[in-house]
Amino acid sequence: MTHSRAVVGTAHASRYLQQLCKHWAHKFETEYDATAARIALPLGEARLVASAEALTVDLAVDDPAKLPDFQAVIVRHLERFAFRETLDFAWT
Repeated sequence: MTHSRAVVGTAHASRYLQQLCKHWAHKFETEYDATAARIALPLGEARLVASAEALTVDLAVDDPAKLPDFQAVIVRHLERFAFRETLDFAWT
């Protein structure tokens, strides 16, 4: 299993976490509340944690070759929800 993490500074972490989960809940298995989430996608599993100052995104994939695509999907969706601010994703 290959893992990747990004800690994204934002005061709206909880809102973005919930929007992402609601967006995918009709299609994928999701579990979430205001501060934590798990989303099972075909590319892998995403876990998110919201704090007052950041959204932490942890991704896990079985195939390391899928990681860049998974990161791009998450970034694209979160940036769409955060159109009023610029989010900085530094994956480690």
